[in-house]
Amino acid sequence: MFKILQETLITGIATVAYPDVPAMVSAQFRGRPEFDFKSWRDARPAADVCPTGAIVVSDVVGQADPEGTPPANRRVTVDYGLCVFCGQCADASPEGAVRVTTEFELATYHRAGLMLVADYSLNPDGTHRQFIAEYQAVLTAEDVGNQLSEAVHETLGRSLAIRQVDAGSCNGCEMEIVALNNPIHDIERFGIHFVASPRHADMLLVTGPVTRNMELALQKTYAATPDPKVIVAVGACGISGGIFGTNYASRGGVDATIPVDVYIPGCPPRPEALLYGILLAVGRL
Repeated sequence: MFKILQETLITGIATVAYPDVPAMVSAQFRGRPEFDFKSWRDARPAADVCPTGAIVVSDVVGQADPEGTPPANRRVTVDYGLCVFCGQCADASPEGAVRVTTEFELATYHRAGLMLVADYSLNPDGTHRQFIAEYQAVLTAEDVGNQLSEAVHETLGRSLAIRQVDAGSCNGCEMEIVALNNPIHDIERFGIHFVASPRHADMLLVTGPVTRNMELALQKTYAATPDPKVIVAVGACGISGGIFGTNYASRGGVDATIPVDVYIPGCPPRPEALLYGILLAVGRL
């Protein structure tokens, strides 16, 4: 016992102070890709190499001008809910319009809040002639309705019980979720703990694309969780299906099966990103 106490005193406090202080992030960490839409000369190479289709290029050709050349416009959509932060889009954009940052605090109440849109006019060779506008995707009435009420924040803000549900994950997200309980991150200092039964839970933390085999199990877990409850979709797979998408074996994102209140992007999200999303969900940021 004495040796344990001695080692504890020598080691000192290991728990990080996040979110009270910024997280210490390695310069090699791949977080959110940042897009300089105004200087982006051609989005097609980045869209071609994107493994999940997070960058979509849509060209529209209008009526011909007096010289007979049909004018063309391009809409580029970037979806961080599909992005796995691989950085290939930056490698395919040598002009430096796309760069990988270390930003990870991307959790949001709205799925549309993870989508950026930019419009361009085009040159005859398909490159961008002129930047027109940049804006976020429009929130639908359903998106706005998903905002958690203050009553839920007050009910769950002090103490929170989480039931984690693996609906088809590769277990990458699970590795990061397990880290929330280690001495470094120590999520229980916030009064947040994990439980074994949805009947004891306030929040469902759902990972992975929802496989067809897990669809009914997830619905039953949702039904067994008492109200008020919060549903958090974790990672690119939980948000959109990620690299797996929607197919014969997968339903895609969690919100295709049950309602989702908060989305946490990443592949996988680092522990601080998970903590940021959980605290956002219960109004403690």
